[in-house]
Amino acid sequence: MENLESILNKEQCEAVRETEGPLLVLAGAGSGKTRVLTHRIAYLIENCGVQPWNILAITFTNKAAGEMRDRVDKIVGLRGREVWVSTFHSMCVRILRRHIDRLGYNSDFSIYDTDDQRTVMRKVFKDLNIDSKNLKERAVLAAISKAKNEGLTPVEYRDQISGGDYNEKKIAECFTLYEKILHQNNAVDFDDLLLKTVELFDTEPEVLEYYQERFKYILVDEYQDTNDIQFNLVDKLAGKYKNICVVGDDDQSIYKFRGANLENILSFEKSFPGAKVIKLEQNYRSTEKILDCANAVIAHNTGRKQKRLWTDHKGGKDVTFKEFDGANDEANAVIREVKDCGRSYHDQAILYRTNAQSRLLEEQCIKMNVPYQIIGGVNFYQRREIKDVLAYMKIIANDSDNVAFERIINVPKRGIGEATLEKLRVFAAANSTSEHTVTMYEAATKAGIIGIGGKAGKMLQEFVNMVENWKDKLRYAGYLNEKAVDEDSYSIQRLIESIRDDSGYGEEIKLEGVVEAETRFQNIEEIISKASDYQKNAEEPKLSEFLEEVSLVADIDRKDDNTDLVTLMTLHGAKGLEFPKVYLVGMSDGLFPGYKSMNEHDDLEEERRLCYVGITRAQDELVMTSARTRMVNGNYERMKPSMFIDEIPDELCQKTTLNRYGEDEMPFADAFGGGSFGGGSFGGSSYGSGSYGDYRKSRRENQRYDERDEYRHDDDFGNVIGGRGNSHSGRNSSGGFSGGSSGGFGVNSYGLSGMGSTGYTGRSGSSYGSGRKSGSGIPKSLQTTGVQKLSSLDYKVGDTVSHIKFGKGTVLSIVDGKKDYEVTVDFEKAGQKKMFASFAKLKKI
Repeated sequence: MENLESILNKEQCEAVRETEGPLLVLAGAGSGKTRVLTHRIAYLIENCGVQPWNILAITFTNKAAGEMRDRVDKIVGLRGREVWVSTFHSMCVRILRRHIDRLGYNSDFSIYDTDDQRTVMRKVFKDLNIDSKNLKERAVLAAISKAKNEGLTPVEYRDQISGGDYNEKKIAECFTLYEKILHQNNAVDFDDLLLKTVELFDTEPEVLEYYQERFKYILVDEYQDTNDIQFNLVDKLAGKYKNICVVGDDDQSIYKFRGANLENILSFEKSFPGAKVIKLEQNYRSTEKILDCANAVIAHNTGRKQKRLWTDHKGGKDVTFKEFDGANDEANAVIREVKDCGRSYHDQAILYRTNAQSRLLEEQCIKMNVPYQIIGGVNFYQRREIKDVLAYMKIIANDSDNVAFERIINVPKRGIGEATLEKLRVFAAANSTSEHTVTMYEAATKAGIIGIGGKAGKMLQEFVNMVENWKDKLRYAGYLNEKAVDEDSYSIQRLIESIRDDSGYGEEIKLEGVVEAETRFQNIEEIISKASDYQKNAEEPKLSEFLEEVSLVADIDRKDDNTDLVTLMTLHGAKGLEFPKVYLVGMSDGLFPGYKSMNEHDDLEEERRLCYVGITRAQDELVMTSARTRMVNGNYERMKPSMFIDEIPDELCQKTTLNRYGEDEMPFADAFGGGSFGGGSFGGSSYGSGSYGDYRKSRRENQRYDERDEYRHDDDFGNVIGGRGNSHSGRNSSGGFSGGSSGGFGVNSYGLSGMGSTGYTGRSGSSYGSGRKSGSGIPKSLQTTGVQKLSSLDYKVGDTVSHIKFGKGTVLSIVDGKKDYEVTVDFEKAGQKKMFASFAKLKKI
């Protein structure tokens, strides 16, 4: 192995060579952690004499696993192929395929995706006579997933919520029946892959011991994203030799909503006594100016391990923030810059907080003929025709899969209706025993015995014959569990072609119209190509393994890196990626961070970490934007620039506000009192001081837009901004604005000229400003909601308080911070929560 010092920095070399015992590598964004992991694997093999099959490396995406495997191969050659490099779920599938029979399942089990889960839950609701108006399927599935990620079985969950409300008890019933149906179908869901592996290790100690001996050296990437059950898995596997190296960054922990537990990385030294900690702080991705902004934002978090990113890449282009009048203006300006900035589309990415924000950006891309790709939209494998083809393949691999059977038994239409299916269900239920569950497919093979005749009976028999014919061909070629007689006689690729051509499915697609049919055929061609690639690369290709591979693929694994397209994606989806130029759009309080997050300390810190992740995706250029008005749930809302913008010092970021014509009104620092956003909390200080908060409040009360971004007349507007005519570019020479009767607002305050201070005439012909008392006519939707720090609190530690969302609780601590009081409350139902007093609005009981 070549000299490490020639390719790695000092800290990276240390992380590679520290091979024995527990090790935490705190790897900041862009600090070369993948390089460290791959060289550590190579070092173990070439310098320490470790056998490749004794090494387990766990990543979070298939793409990352593939890249790591390729890099290891380049260093150590073919021996690298014997290292287990996989995601948590892929690792568990491999283990379960070999040992799940000990848990009462067959090794050819199906893996149910969210669509399959909903199908099962609909049956659960029907069997339990649950009204979906009172309880939603998605809510029940989310509760079950949360329980599984906490390692709870249906019985343990029921015991945990004993004494709970009606819905909780119903969820417990649903959980029990849901698991029973999955078992009958010889199926597991994604959460089960982890949970059942832990169950296997707990109930079969010799299996655990086998894998502890097998994996003497364990490496885990993105450790900050692990949940409790993933921690449990790693803890068990590393229990004997303790040679565990985890790499992660607590500042990039952004998947709390998926169950990720930040404490796993923050408490690593407690979980693994004697652990060594190495920090990787040198960044190889971004410019100094971008890193300075990232450091400034994340420094406001308290629940983190101290570190500061730095780089040799000094200087760089200025980071910019631009505030536009409306969301349409923002989208238009961003896409125009994408088109005109001189960079290839491939080098640019637009990141946003929620999927809903993509609509305006997509519309502008289409208008301006800018090619784009959305990552995180409809997953390829969730498209109808792909789900149909995969359902055929699932019933061939596992004929116990009733969900797959019911999906395709009448696709294409065979004249098999609900009445026929009900007969099959009744027969299956009546003839099932504790030793043997009769499946829908098995019932279909006995259509004549059941009494299903006519066309339906004939079509069922034809369907069974077709499936059995495919099974025979796959067995002969070795794609099921049997050894191949002639492996060239058939293939998974040819199976898909047969499903398309021989089942009548392709003919039915043709009836949908030329454009729709062409798209669907192209998608089927894509899955055929996927099968071809799989067969070329798999050591022993099997149908169940192929289905497992497509089940576990993430949308990010399909990102197109070769075509010149601008990428649109959520901030969560962008984790692990990098682009020369990044746009962070929708940087507004209420959107990012969301209002709910602003109300709770831990959630706000998670949002700030998400902002940090977004900023550190940029290599050379970072542009952040927001809009003063945005349509939310059908109503226009005024929004303030995100508090995260306020946390970036003015000298690190060029902040500009633009008028409705896209013209610069002023740099923030000049116009808004040195860039102060209303005392640091958007309106936390008195209005009329010339600060950003002052200007923003009075200005927003003067504006409302419809979808064409025109001024809208509102009789309730009143003369709330009388006297503004003398102000210019947001500055008021009198140190504030006077309410009263001078009539209207001066358009000069917007940096325009020629209209004096007589007021702006709306479309109805009447001017804004009728001499009403200042502030008396402001509609609630236009009032500024800036929250000031309370001068004092009417409760103290030990008091009982109530919260509008969390209910009753006891105050545990109160910390007097610069911008607000930070209050910790132990709520009776919600547990401990940290929140800012001004937002929480706690009431003493």
